[in-house]
Amino acid sequence: MVMTPGPGVRFRCATDDGEMLAGLHYRGPAGGPGWVVAHGFTHGIDKPATQQVMAAFATHGGVVAVDFRGHGRSTGRSSVGRDETLDLDSAVRWARELGYSSVAVVGFSLGAAVALRHAAHGVDRGDAVVAVSAPSRWYIRETTPMRRVHWLLESPAGPVVGRVLGVRLTRPWEHLPPSPVESMADITVPCLLVHGTKDDYFGPAHAETLRRASGGAAELWIEQDMGHGETGASAALIHRIALWTTTVIAQAAGERAIAVHHAAGAAEPGPER
Repeated sequence: MVMTPGPGVRFRCATDDGEMLAGLHYRGPAGGPGWVVAHGFTHGIDKPATQQVMAAFATHGGVVAVDFRGHGRSTGRSSVGRDETLDLDSAVRWARELGYSSVAVVGFSLGAAVALRHAAHGVDRGDAVVAVSAPSRWYIRETTPMRRVHWLLESPAGPVVGRVLGVRLTRPWEHLPPSPVESMADITVPCLLVHGTKDDYFGPAHAETLRRASGGAAELWIEQDMGHGETGASAALIHRIALWTTTVIAQAAGERAIAVHHAAGAAEPGPER
């Protein structure tokens, strides 16, 4: 049965380093699945593309999303992928406190990079992770749109232009955080990589690089004629992702239950002779 999402509920939650994040929650059935949506650079919970993604997931269960630091109504400044893992910690923790039986993290573009890094290095991790239009590494300049992004991040005028685009930027990195490709080997939950053939920021080769770095553990979908991030994701794709996450999480839970049962059986003493 397809549900019609009700109105979203606003909330605020704190990160472990003291930022206060603005969030939006589409309430799902008690004990059902939940999704945490991680938006792309300059997107957020009040942007139409992010709201469309959330509404599509909400036909399957509960949805939680926050404005990353430096975006929208959240405090702080955007670190463009370094500190935002703490934002996802807070969002996943909030979703679990709402009582959802499972939580899948789905990130788009910058949010996809953060989602992969969070799945590897976060404190409160999800039960599955999906990265849509993820870069494999930092400092990508292979396309005109990415050269514009790096001008924004590196130019003295960048912070001023960033405010016009709805993002408040922090200082450039002094030390490189682990990149998405360096994080793949440490992801232990089911992982799905999704990339479009018409992504004008960075092409499908990035998703293929990420899958190789996972040792083949991550699943890869190359979507024909799909663009970039939230704006390139159709409702049909979101529904397929929702079905994939619920399926793999159920399978993983079943495998854990079987392992526990076998372990308990092996620990029982044998019959006396």
